[in-house]
Amino acid sequence: MTAKSNYLEEEILDHILGKGARDFTSPAALYMAVSTADFTEDGSGGAEPSGANGYARQTIAFNASGADGATENTAAVTFGPNTTSDWGTISHFAIFDALTVGNMLYYGGLTVSKAVTVDDSLEFAIGDVDIAET
Repeated sequence: MTAKSNYLEEEILDHILGKGARDFTSPAALYMAVSTADFTEDGSGGAEPSGANGYARQTIAFNASGADGATENTAAVTFGPNTTSDWGTISHFAIFDALTVGNMLYYGGLTVSKAVTVDDSLEFAIGDVDIAET
């Protein structure tokens, strides 16, 4: 299950209801992050792998949402290979508007966690990353 971050909820409300700056525009690119801990609604939390170990957020693109209010990734997303030390057990993901730092938009838990060790990669096939309105 996915959820919107506080940032995204506030931006959408302000934009639709004509309040605040009403300056939200779709990001030019979206980036997926993975983590060994849950991200929190305010955009904090999470524990992305760090150091020079082959980890970086990866670009991700989605289909237009359907009548069910859901969408999924249009291309495979691959993290790694891990080059120097274990990343730990990856259990969560988030979608950001920047390669580093940036604003978290959506977040959720993985259906199946994966321990990523040295020389291992983590891949999400087409359609594996689902974003749904809840």
